Amino acid sequence: MKILLINNFHYIKGGSEAVYFNMAEMLVRAGHSVVFFSCTDPRNSSYGSNDYFVEPNNSVNHLLGALRYIFNGKARRSLERLIKAERPDIAHIHLFWGGLSSSILGVLKKHNIPVVHTAHDYRMVCPAYTFRRGDGTVCEKCLGGNYIHCLTHRCSKGKFAHSALMTFEAFFRKWFIRPIDAIDGFVFVSQFSYEQHLKAMPALKDKHCIVAHNAIAPPSQDEISTAMGSYYLYFGRLSHEKGLETLINAFSNLPHLKLKIVGEGDMEQKLRAMVTTDNIEFCGYQSGGNLRQTIKNCKAIVVPSEWYENNPMTIIEAQSAGIPTIGARIGGIPEIVEPNKTGYLFTPKSVEELILAIQTMESLDSVQYNTLSQECQHRAAEMFSSDALYPKIINLYNTLLCHSSNKE
Repeated sequence: MKILLINNFHYIKGGSEAVYFNMAEMLVRAGHSVVFFSCTDPRNSSYGSNDYFVEPNNSVNHLLGALRYIFNGKARRSLERLIKAERPDIAHIHLFWGGLSSSILGVLKKHNIPVVHTAHDYRMVCPAYTFRRGDGTVCEKCLGGNYIHCLTHRCSKGKFAHSALMTFEAFFRKWFIRPIDAIDGFVFVSQFSYEQHLKAMPALKDKHCIVAHNAIAPPSQDEISTAMGSYYLYFGRLSHEKGLETLINAFSNLPHLKLKIVGEGDMEQKLRAMVTTDNIEFCGYQSGGNLRQTIKNCKAIVVPSEWYENNPMTIIEAQSAGIPTIGARIGGIPEIVEPNKTGYLFTPKSVEELILAIQTMESLDSVQYNTLSQECQHRAAEMFSSDALYPKIINLYNTLLCHSSNKE
């Protein structure tokens, strides 16, 4: 089977890209052929890059970039050339809104290629994709299809212009390119995500949908925790929805405990200015082996999110290495963090509950901690491995291909 994998970015920008590349490797190991379609970028992986990639929207003038954000005709034309050259059996789309755009859906349908979409976020039903207003309040008003709320609440980081563009793009899709009609099968990476989408799109009940947690390659033996670490760890984007102010406030009240913050983002300077104790260290961006060693040597990761996290790769990577999680009780996090088994949960924005969860972790002796660590590894192998994901994905592909052939 030849699978066309589509994503806005062809380098590791975040968890979605890790899933995109991991899926490619999983499919190739199983004997399938994979071809990619994405945007050009100097950071792109050489793996699978080809001449059909299109320039990103931020490389052209603002007006053309805005138009392509809504409907990228160049991406549509380039994809058609790739399809004619490669003749894929099925297309699996990851992130594409606002980059390659929904323009690509029409050309896939034109060539009768079954389309699968992994919903890494909530962009199909929330223009700003996080269910958060510009002021940080969780909001579901756009679930009814009136996307004007994205503009009135400036849901894209409080910025009027970008919120307006996201609002218009969502209405354009609603009026001209309905994803529910153009996509044949959906992969939701948490049960929570599926239920949120179902609220807005009841027609999903008639589609081929699966819930399948993200998968990663298993860590090597020297990347797995063997003892309780000496610090707590946050790694990921330093952005407004991640709850980092709550995290810093908690550790400011625990000056005897070490916190490392790994990552970069638009909140970094504000967060640095909040720190008044010497137990909080900003470590900058890390990746690859350096990041895996940082994870291995921590006591627990903290995921203090204040938005509907879907299926955080940070938790998956940590659990695979035997590292427990202290996570906010929101979105899909409670599906993969079981209290007293693989970590602890707390109410989002609650500094007091986060401190209590950290203190509970601190109270564990080495035997209790080791039990927690072993359970993390067991759950990761059971839920987040290619062995768990592949049968679900290939069954979905085969179902759609069979359905497509029956229609011809």
